[in-house]
Amino acid sequence: MPELPDVEGFRRELASALPGRRVRRVRVHDPGILRNTTAAALGRRLDGRRFDRPRRHGKWLILPTDGPTLLVHSGMTGHPYYADADAHEREPHERLAIALDRGELRYADLRKLRGVWLADDDEGIARVTGPQGPDALGLGLRAFREALRGRRGRLKPTLMDQSVIAGLGNLLTDEICWRARIPPNRAVADLDPDEVRRLHTAMTGVLRTSVRHGRVPGLPRWLTGVRDEPDPSCPRCGTRLAHARVGGRTSVWCPSCQPG
Repeated sequence: MPELPDVEGFRRELASALPGRRVRRVRVHDPGILRNTTAAALGRRLDGRRFDRPRRHGKWLILPTDGPTLLVHSGMTGHPYYADADAHEREPHERLAIALDRGELRYADLRKLRGVWLADDDEGIARVTGPQGPDALGLGLRAFREALRGRRGRLKPTLMDQSVIAGLGNLLTDEICWRARIPPNRAVADLDPDEVRRLHTAMTGVLRTSVRHGRVPGLPRWLTGVRDEPDPSCPRCGTRLAHARVGGRTSVWCPSCQPG
């Protein structure tokens, strides 16, 4: 389930291989991944173009060329990656392969929930991605406080709202709330300044560690490491974890460490 750390890993991998590479051929194995273009139009518009340095904002991978920009939202199972031209082993469920003057840009995706988009300029990118708040990675405390100021909803849905803060998903948000000792269903308006600071500290630490691992890791003493066990207990205090849907998402927290 790709979250911000996974997408940042994709960006870093492609950043060392993609810039300057020229598109030679586009092969769309499954047009079902294309959202606002066709296989023929994608091939025609990318043919001969050179890729620039990849960017990421939130969960979106942005792959500009000297013409249009390719945008990838990996959903739950998507994986864009670079492969040498002679690498015949392909990932299962490969949907797209862009042959370059050296190597290939490939995209594999089991469930095809979000897919691949094309945009002409910054306005087009904004239309595709929708409203995006500041990127969670590297967000300072002052900007974090400002993002939460005046919000009326519950904490977890607010943190996962990409128009508020871009990049936080289900696993990250539960981990952040657990580390900050605040329940995910807490009203944002009721948070005091110290609680906001604790949330920011937890978010910064969780993201930095997750980016180093290339995913949200199931490390010892992490909520993520136990949440899928049959009868999980809090890694911090041993209390049996609570499960419920918060904002429509399965949520896990510790009733003792995160009192309501």
